[in-house]
Amino acid sequence: MAHQSLYRRYRSQRFSELRGQDHVTSALQSAVEGGRYGHAYLFSGPRGTGKTSTARILAKALNCPNVSEGEPCCECDSCIAIEQGRSFDLHELDAASHNKVDDIRDLISRVNLGSPGRTKVYILDEVHMLSAGAENALLKTLEEPPEHVVFVLATTEPHKVVDTILSRTQHFEFHLLPADVLAEHVRFVIEDAGLDVGDDAIDYVLRQGGGSARDTLSALDLVAAAGGVPAGSDIGVELAEAIGSRDPGTAMAAVQGALTHGQEPRVIGEETLEVLRNSFLAAMGTDLSHLSEHSRSKSSELASSLGPATLTNGLEALGQALVEMRQAPDPRIPLEVTLLRLTRSPGSSQPATPAPPAESGSGSASQANLADAGLVAELQQRIASLEATVADLQAAGTAPTAAVAPTASVATAAPRSAPAKAAPAGAATRTEEAAPSGPAAMARSRLRDMTGKGAGTAPAAKPSATPASPAPASPSPTAAPQSDESTAATQPDSEAVPVPAAPTEAAPAEAAPQAAAEAAPPAPAAPVTHPGGPTPTVAQASAAVTDSLDVVAQRVRVRFNAGNVQGVNATDSGAEVVVAVPNAIHRDRCDDVKGELEQALSERLGVPTTVAVVVDTAPPPTSLDPIRVDPKPRPTANAIEDVGPIEDLEDATDQSATGVDRLTDAFPGSRVIDGEPQNP
Repeated sequence: MAHQSLYRRYRSQRFSELRGQDHVTSALQSAVEGGRYGHAYLFSGPRGTGKTSTARILAKALNCPNVSEGEPCCECDSCIAIEQGRSFDLHELDAASHNKVDDIRDLISRVNLGSPGRTKVYILDEVHMLSAGAENALLKTLEEPPEHVVFVLATTEPHKVVDTILSRTQHFEFHLLPADVLAEHVRFVIEDAGLDVGDDAIDYVLRQGGGSARDTLSALDLVAAAGGVPAGSDIGVELAEAIGSRDPGTAMAAVQGALTHGQEPRVIGEETLEVLRNSFLAAMGTDLSHLSEHSRSKSSELASSLGPATLTNGLEALGQALVEMRQAPDPRIPLEVTLLRLTRSPGSSQPATPAPPAESGSGSASQANLADAGLVAELQQRIASLEATVADLQAAGTAPTAAVAPTASVATAAPRSAPAKAAPAGAATRTEEAAPSGPAAMARSRLRDMTGKGAGTAPAAKPSATPASPAPASPSPTAAPQSDESTAATQPDSEAVPVPAAPTEAAPAEAAPQAAAEAAPPAPAAPVTHPGGPTPTVAQASAAVTDSLDVVAQRVRVRFNAGNVQGVNATDSGAEVVVAVPNAIHRDRCDDVKGELEQALSERLGVPTTVAVVVDTAPPPTSLDPIRVDPKPRPTANAIEDVGPIEDLEDATDQSATGVDRLTDAFPGSRVIDGEPQNP
């Protein structure tokens, strides 16, 4: 006799043998015992959770003459016939292959026929696969079947079942089995079947089953046939540990070993993704009852070693790699490249060159750097680690202090009592003597350069690389110190920024800023910065509008072609570009479609940008160019000179004056017939 698979051999035959579905079995037992069972049921849930087995047990209970507390006896002829699949009281129909109207009509024609038992039970598996016509054909019979007929519909996708069928049935939802319940069932099967497998095999089959009893027993069948757990079964855990230890060599070796043993790259990625997801759920404190005890402990261990940021980046990167595998010529490449990015050391991820200044388009550069989410997360983790180390050192009294520069090189900030009007226009006034320095400040500066945003603290001032000139004999300083933002807007990170000397003690604190403002030339105002970067200038806005009109819809381009950029206003969230158009009607038409232009401008300028359309009541300034210039030169009065002497021109050939003449010229040999056409 051929070997019978374990999931068929150990199929549940009574309600008490069903595991993990107590909410369903208790309701059905009570209905059978009290004679209050319904005429139609809908069982939905994941595969391998007992939907078809429950329907067969219900069929046995409805036809068994020896029912006890809603349970069939499983010893009478009716129960044995149903178990062996030769009963006329049970009819199973696969709706996936019998989904046409003719199939349902044939079923309806046999519904009224009697059977040996008390109740005829129809099981329609995968009922969501029925066609629209078949569903409509089933509705009337499903609503009012004969008294001796009960319908049991089963599906794995209840959302695809139409509401007209749902409203005619009692819906029971089946759940995935908890890991401890499945583990108990697996140990029972191993002992009853006399299988020689260990605890590692139990953990493997539970992981492969994922809460499905049929999938778990199928995996146990495979382990028993192979004599142990297949090689490479822990590839997901190995790769997760390699990501945590920043070891690309181990990751590549694990992938190559799994590929050698026949695993597909997509399967490797999915298993690693599942391990990272379980670890992320463990880090978030989510219930992991669907995992075995060993898997729960391993997930908690990985969660503590990797951290939520690394787990999130790993989930995002591996998910994107699985999507790219569908179109990749070699699916191994996206997986291996993603693992190399996830396992690279934090030190190797820093860019070799400093970020460009804000005036040269740092908004788009910041957006490009933000695409590498893993790099930003690594920097954030390093900052947190450095801050924790500094806090420990400060608690122990051995914290490093910032290097103090010479008095002539570092300026002392103005006191808090200095009036705000004494500071240069647009310059920020500092309230501390020295800016923070050290590894944490350097890491925050690097993160701010990459993302265009602060790392959570105020920007640090850069120490001077060259000594500044000594202070003049006058008691007042020559200039007030500029803010770090204004310096960063004009100087790259690698340049040294000289800082004016501090005011002497002999100068009054109140008079120092005023004297500095009078002696020094007015400093340019610092650009207004936003989360995306500084406010663009009028020239930058005009260029951005011109470029944006090339990518927007034609109706937007046509309406804004006649406009001119007249100014740029700074707002709380970004910038406002003022575009002037000829008249009010044109303004209203531009207002209707300016949303698309605003989106394109925000992408090019690097800051949230809005467009204000106004009526141009005065001629545009000569310094401002229109948004669009006709590329073709217009003819001038001097163009006639290129023709030459009129006497040398030749007469053009005579042209046909009427349409009839043009037709006769186009068809040689044709002739014009006057009068009305005559019938032959």
